Amino acid sequence: MMIVEATIFAGFGGQGVMRIGQLLTYAGLKEGKGVIWYPAYGSEQRGGTANCTVIIDERRSQVVSPVVKYPTSLVILNEPSLLRFEARLMAGGKLFYNSSLVKSKPKREDIDVYPIPANKIAEELGNVMAANMVMLGAMAAITKVVDIDSLKNELTTIFKGKSENIIKLNELALEKGREAALQL
Repeated sequence: MMIVEATIFAGFGGQGVMRIGQLLTYAGLKEGKGVIWYPAYGSEQRGGTANCTVIIDERRSQVVSPVVKYPTSLVILNEPSLLRFEARLMAGGKLFYNSSLVKSKPKREDIDVYPIPANKIAEELGNVMAANMVMLGAMAAITKVVDIDSLKNELTTIFKGKSENIIKLNELALEKGREAALQL
């Protein structure tokens, strides 16, 4: 059973790395858990590197530090992020990677690996921009850090002012990511 889940989300700017980190944080808050979201940006433009750390503590205690040396999970959206963060994942940790874009195979054998064809799934849904939600749905299904319905319920917060179609697309992307992970 999860006590503290520390996840690093990483990819290029423009892939929605920060958005899925925020969504996970909001869902954890709504479930009454202790949470922290810590963003880190590379270049200040689309295409630069971006990562964020989300820590969720089900004991509802205050999370005291955003710094995580060895995360319990990694959600990797691009090749450079796999190369940068794989070694940091704790032994026995879970590595979720976008197999549509990441062509290298993870090298470690002491971790659980979940290749998710996120771009392919998102394209089938009609919008490649939903690949980030596919990855988050996969991660949530396996780690059970938050309930997938909590993520869906917080989409209106993340996409405030956006159309109902955007929210529905992202709900479906979360669900398709869940399904993909559970089939592995």
